[in-house]
Amino acid sequence: MNRENPFRGLGIALVTPFHPDGSIDFDALEKLVVYQIENGADFLCVLGTTAETPCLNDDDKLAVIETVKRVNAGRLPLLLGAGSNNTAQVVDFLKHFDFDGIQGVLVVTPYYNKPSQEGLYQHFKTVADASPVPVVLYNVPGRTGVNLLAETTLRIARDCKQVVAIKEASGNIAQIEDIVDNAPEGFEVLSGDDGITFELIALGAQGVISVVGNAYPALFGKLVHGAMQGNFNEALHAHRKLSRVYKLMTVDGNPSGIKALLAVQQRMANVLRLPLVPARPDTYQALAALNQELEQL
Repeated sequence: MNRENPFRGLGIALVTPFHPDGSIDFDALEKLVVYQIENGADFLCVLGTTAETPCLNDDDKLAVIETVKRVNAGRLPLLLGAGSNNTAQVVDFLKHFDFDGIQGVLVVTPYYNKPSQEGLYQHFKTVADASPVPVVLYNVPGRTGVNLLAETTLRIARDCKQVVAIKEASGNIAQIEDIVDNAPEGFEVLSGDDGITFELIALGAQGVISVVGNAYPALFGKLVHGAMQGNFNEALHAHRKLSRVYKLMTVDGNPSGIKALLAVQQRMANVLRLPLVPARPDTYQALAALNQELEQL
């Protein structure tokens, strides 16, 4: 089969808005999806880490999926978070879920049980063999406790044509460059870290799954699309505008930072589900000041 990655350019890791009582704010979610579509996003990631997926029950997850599908109406490719540290559970989901309107799945490295590199390979090969849609690997060792090494990623990419890309959030530039340089045809790298997206695209990555793009899709899109088209001056200008925002996104953890920024922009309430809590007041005020600066530029 010919491998083709439908997830290139500016991808948005959608947040899940909540009402003050903790229930999902579907009106805010609908408006957020429209905001992304109207401001240049190339694809949407549903139920990733930024969506607070571990704190959503099965009914919540289905309702979020159906809402995004309905509002998107086929306009952008949808990438669905479908990872677990139980391989059999992922396979069961892939075999029974209705993927109508979903173009691919994002599958994170198994967390907590810390498999070996061989275990990671076998996990992803089993998942790829079972998946009816393209698979994007997700490497985020800071959250999972295990790093998918470049040699393992490339082994998976060579052996599993259903695997079309990797969201790389290891922060290890040498490792990521190794993947870019040695990837088989059709397999691509996506940045999983907003702050180094400019550098990774310059090295050959083909896009990003972004957190900050929830708030600034047009501006971050100038970085992503400019760099991908070789217009590095425009891309670097956008990167520098956002450089202080990147730092504030992570100081209190994700998605606390982006939820605070979206609250500043009055797109949703600054509410998270425990064990996550809102960003500290000083972070919120710093984000409010930066947002005002950016709106005046």
